[in-house]
Amino acid sequence: MKSKDYRITLLKAVASELAVNELESFFEGESRAGALKIKMQCIKLFEKQQKRIDKYNEMLTYEKKYTGKIVAGIDEVGRGPLAGPVVACAVILDNAHAYYGLNDSKQMSKQQRARIEADLLERVTYAIGVATVEEIDTFNIYEATKMAMQRAINDLPVSPDVLLIDAMQLGTGLIEESIIKGDATSISIAAASVIAKEYRDRIMATYAETYPGYDFENNAGYGTPKHLEGLKRKGVTPIHRKTFEPIKSMCEMK
Repeated sequence: MKSKDYRITLLKAVASELAVNELESFFEGESRAGALKIKMQCIKLFEKQQKRIDKYNEMLTYEKKYTGKIVAGIDEVGRGPLAGPVVACAVILDNAHAYYGLNDSKQMSKQQRARIEADLLERVTYAIGVATVEEIDTFNIYEATKMAMQRAINDLPVSPDVLLIDAMQLGTGLIEESIIKGDATSISIAAASVIAKEYRDRIMATYAETYPGYDFENNAGYGTPKHLEGLKRKGVTPIHRKTFEPIKSMCEMK
């Protein structure tokens, strides 16, 4: 058999188009080092994909609990930064969902998030809710987060029966599950986490053009050394949270 055929087999393994028994049969009797190396690559790819599938199924526990009901996962991004809005997302997954590799957005690389987000936006039902810097300073970050979540739910084109929410209670009158570390426990919340983070990161990248010198395009408003250095050199901008330190103290000193 030509090495080209083995390369095709490796590509099929990447796409998970072969079963393990088919793989063993394909390489039966093969002793060449190059072919056996490809076989081991295929096996590792299978094992990696199986771990993703197992993790995905573990994260469906809450969704399976409400089979037959419309379930929305809710998560927010941006409670901790010194600048920018807090963004929430509500997601209702499609019936044939299988976004293997989806996890808490904080545990995914930028490339992984971008790939998963592109798949999600094509197929899921979702809505975004935003609470502004002014609302954060007026009502506090906790209340502003609830406002953003409620706005996302209100903007869904489909009314959910059940809300799976990352560590929050909203008092909507719907069935609500407040799940600690929900973005690592529920696949619906994880999907909301990814979409919300990518959406907010794009907002902050735009702000970086308006307010250069704070490294918003890389820190998304969090208090990194470059951001703090920007505050010292250039001062407070309109998108900084005036009730958050050290900005609060800087404003009081004026």
